[in-house]
Amino acid sequence: MRSSGFYVKTGNLVKSFKTATPYRNRDFLRFPLRIPFLFPGGTHHFAGHLLMRPLQSETYMCAAAHLCTSLVGMTRTTSADRSTASVLRDRRYRRLFGAQVIALVGTGLLTVALGLLAYDIAGDDAGAVLGTALAIKMVAYVAISPIIVAATSRLSPKVVMVCSDAIRAATALALPFVDATWQIYLLILVLQAASGTFTPTFQSVIPTILEDEDEDDYTRGLSLSRLAYDLEAVVSPILAAALLTVVTYSALFVGTIVGFIASGLLVVGTALPGSSASRSPEPLGRRITAGARIMVARPTLRGLLALNAVVAAAIGLVVVNTVVYVHDLGGDGTAVALALACFGAGSMVVALWTPRAVARFGDRRIMMSGAVVVVAGLLLWTVALVAAPGPIVGSAALAVLWIALGAGTSLIATPSARLVRAAATPSTRSALFTAQFSLSHACYLVTYPLAGWLGVAAGQEIAAISLTVLATLAAIAAVRLWPAATSDTAPSEAHSG
Repeated sequence: MRSSGFYVKTGNLVKSFKTATPYRNRDFLRFPLRIPFLFPGGTHHFAGHLLMRPLQSETYMCAAAHLCTSLVGMTRTTSADRSTASVLRDRRYRRLFGAQVIALVGTGLLTVALGLLAYDIAGDDAGAVLGTALAIKMVAYVAISPIIVAATSRLSPKVVMVCSDAIRAATALALPFVDATWQIYLLILVLQAASGTFTPTFQSVIPTILEDEDEDDYTRGLSLSRLAYDLEAVVSPILAAALLTVVTYSALFVGTIVGFIASGLLVVGTALPGSSASRSPEPLGRRITAGARIMVARPTLRGLLALNAVVAAAIGLVVVNTVVYVHDLGGDGTAVALALACFGAGSMVVALWTPRAVARFGDRRIMMSGAVVVVAGLLLWTVALVAAPGPIVGSAALAVLWIALGAGTSLIATPSARLVRAAATPSTRSALFTAQFSLSHACYLVTYPLAGWLGVAAGQEIAAISLTVLATLAAIAAVRLWPAATSDTAPSEAHSG
């Protein structure tokens, strides 16, 4: 079997490439480093997926080691300012950040294991199974998460996060025993609903534990959180590949369970404030929509809603179609991994730089600059697709523009929680973070199918043009909805819902 072969399935649409040899047997399990990698939106999430034949693990290991060494060097304290990592001096933040990182690694292992489980159950139909599972994940984030958070708003954040971790661990424990696709769907719905509860609750707690620190420390905390998401996409496949050299894929579920349990224990050992939600008998329906109503009412958050669409347009193009672009340029699986690494590297470098940039230029200028970078990157790539350059020029253009797109999305996403924090009061903080989490993921329900299905039906050029137009319109809307004179730091009780 050739390690460069790959194929893509998006819903019921299948596009096979000349170098592809679909999995017809399970012999690949006998070759420890030859495993299929699932690249969901990384974090990230779309109603399709990518299954690849094994990539050279040495390439991953060397790239990851070099990247981590560079990042460590970039975070060192200088005489001019404090490092991004200085926020880890806060014991409570350090423990919560550790819980987030461990849970992310557990989720990454689950992603790889789920791909192998789906193939065991569904064979060549594993693509449809995984595509449906990812769609269920999005539904859980967008529709179910706000309901659960509203229903548990009077519980302490610690109880909510620990229960979420316990549910995720129990669900992961059940996954190795399933023998039907509907069981996978049911367990994924439960697991992702719990994840969709944990994440916004975690995000809403960070401002409370750093409230005695300066604004820059909160921004540093956001940068580290963003960095954790980006690094997880690199570390988890490497760790999974290493584990699969000595164990079967079922053991990856054990790693997932251990990760969620460890995350819960770290949260249990952290002193956190109790619930700050109002004790008034507000109907559940109003509590569910409270965050969305505040976001619509406040200019800065209306602008953030539009900027979410800009980010989704870029990530939709990169996650869904990178494999297609690389193949058309004559690349193999390793080239796909390197292209995605370019996007992640751009995002991570900017995440580390963001605290200083925001302190100097302000949230709006940084985030609008990110929108300009994203639109320009999408436009230039669309031009490149139409021009159809040769493999060398095209590959170089893709690498540079993927770095730019990663940087642009990070310029928008990293400071976004600052806007939510500034607009929230203690009683509305959880609802606002949940609304941002849910509504930002809703954008992917548009951009992922647009990138995948339109690219197959009408051509990659049309898909790229459509996403460029969407990002441009969203960026223009953000400028109009969030006027330059609008304060983005003063919270208001007037919109407490």
